Amino acid sequence: MQGLNNKMVMITGGTAGIGRAAARRFYAEGARLCLIDIAEDPALADEFPERTDFIKADVSSADDVERIGHYVAENGLDVLVNNAGITRDASIGKMTIEQWDAVIRVNLTGVFLLSQMAAAHMKAQGSGVILNAASVVAHYGNFGQTNYSATKAGVIAMTKTLSKELGKYNVRVNAIAPGFIETEMVAKMPEKVLAMMRDKAPLKRLGKPEEVAAVYAFLASDDGAFITGATINVDGGIVLG
Repeated sequence: MQGLNNKMVMITGGTAGIGRAAARRFYAEGARLCLIDIAEDPALADEFPERTDFIKADVSSADDVERIGHYVAENGLDVLVNNAGITRDASIGKMTIEQWDAVIRVNLTGVFLLSQMAAAHMKAQGSGVILNAASVVAHYGNFGQTNYSATKAGVIAMTKTLSKELGKYNVRVNAIAPGFIETEMVAKMPEKVLAMMRDKAPLKRLGKPEEVAAVYAFLASDDGAFITGATINVDGGIVLG
């Protein structure tokens, strides 16, 4: 990809799943990395022996995000990938307020806090890219995911709004809406559900984290320089129904 070498790329939820795949892709493109996660993986230093920092932080905590902001002030920021997300699934009759609040805090408030921090820095430098993890369930809902689907629809709306607010500063904001991807989170789902999802997708398979990471890299690069306010589905066509 054009224009990623030596760029500072921050990835939340960067130690597992799609976040880890994105870290590998950006690292291969020559970027400097800052990986944000609630827990550190001991293997990080072996996999990313240079050009990589790790910050243990909760993206839903304003205090933790302020601490991340201090890092950005010292090290710069060219690309923010708001990838962190959680699920706390239950049908509407059984979902607790704790399950609702937990998902809202991480998946929506976390994106807001990090984007607000990044926007201030990127506006001042006159450039930057913010990429947000949405989901295809934002388009069609999903049983047992009132909280999750609501946050992902909110992320898409936030992406559109931020792209309008920040475009004049040469800051691009886009979202990616993955379908069912072979991650640790999806692996916990019942096999009969996964089989149904495979059958529903025109490509008849689940996606790979690397396939989502490739789209992150494209949107962050100079090759995607005229794309903003978009939501790109990476879902094998499952959203077509």
